[in-house]
Amino acid sequence: METGSILKAFEDLHLALKILILFFGGWIWCGLYRIFKYVESKNTTTLVIGILSFFGLSFVLAIVDIITEITSGKITFLAD
Repeated sequence: METGSILKAFEDLHLALKILILFFGGWIWCGLYRIFKYVESKNTTTLVIGILSFFGLSFVLAIVDIITEITSGKITFLAD
């Protein structure tokens, strides 16, 4: 499965399911999402934040990701 299809599959999920995934697995998904997004967009900031999320930023990013999912329907914070 290629990274574009993984991101597309997540973005196509129902909002409630995405919130549950981010609530219970956001500590790992927020980093993986940004690394997959880097492969797609080649934005270095996205890669750096994705890697740093495994070293302590993951819980903060998970909360921010939940908020952006609720407000805009997709993860947008430092995930270009």
